[in-house]
Amino acid sequence: MGLFSVNEVTTFRWPLEQDLREYRAAGVEAIGIWRQKISDFDEATGIALIAESQFAVTSLSWAGGFTGSEGRSHNESIKDGREAIRLACGLRAGCLLIHTGARAGHTHNHARRLFRAALDKLLPLAEELSVTLAIEPMCLSCGAEFTFLSDPAEALTLVETVNSNWFRLALDTYHLAQHPDVWELLPRAASRAALVQLGDSKRPPSPEQNRCQLGDGILPVREMLQVIHRAGYRGAYELELIGEDVEATCYRQLLEKSQATFKNWMVEAAA
Repeated sequence: MGLFSVNEVTTFRWPLEQDLREYRAAGVEAIGIWRQKISDFDEATGIALIAESQFAVTSLSWAGGFTGSEGRSHNESIKDGREAIRLACGLRAGCLLIHTGARAGHTHNHARRLFRAALDKLLPLAEELSVTLAIEPMCLSCGAEFTFLSDPAEALTLVETVNSNWFRLALDTYHLAQHPDVWELLPRAASRAALVQLGDSKRPPSPEQNRCQLGDGILPVREMLQVIHRAGYRGAYELELIGEDVEATCYRQLLEKSQATFKNWMVEAAA
C-alpha cells in the first residue's frame, strides 16, 4: 500500500531521540530526517543512532538556496549541497529534498540558470553515491522564500529534460492541490516521483503554512492518493504537517490518527 513515514518537522518540538522513540511506539516504521535535528549530534553519532533504530529513512531535508537567497553564495550553497548528499548517503535516505532558492531579485531565467549550474555540479556526486535528488515545487504564496519553482508542470519538465534516475520530483499534496491542472498533471508527475508528502489544510495557503490532520481539511488528498497509486507509484508517503493547527494538537494522537487515515485511504486506492 505504500510505506508510511513521518517527516520530523511534523513533531517540531521533539528532539531526534524522542522522534525515534515515539514514532516506534506509534507503529511508524519510517522517518524523514530534518538536518536541523541531526545537527544536535556529530554526524557519525547521528547516523549511528538512526541506524540502530532500524527506521527506513525516506528523505533528508534539505539542501538549496542556489540563487543566493539563503544568505550564502552560490558556491557555498553547492558546498552545503555536497555535504547534504554525503549525509543522505550515510543515512541511506530514499532522497535528498532540494529547494532551488528564491528568485532573490534575479530574472526567472537567470534563477533557473543558477539552479541548473548547481545541479550540474551536484548530480555527478549524487549518482556516484546513489542518492536521489528530489526537487519540490511549492506554491508561490507560502514557498517563494524557498524556491522559484512554484509551477509543478515546470518542475516536471525540468526533471524530464535532465532525464536522470537520480533527479526526480517530491510531490507535496499541500502544494499540488493549489495547481489548477493538478488532475491532468498528477499521473505524469507520479511516474517521476521519488517521494509523496502528505499535507492537508482548512484554508488556502498563506505566507505561513498552516496544515492540519489528514482528512480534517478542504484539500482532496484522498483523491490525489488514488490517482498517484493508480498511476503506478509505489514509493514512500511522508507526513509533513506544520503550523498553528498542528502545534495545538498532541503529537502522539497526531501520529496515530494520521497513520490510520492514510491506511484507510490506501485501502480505497488499491481497491
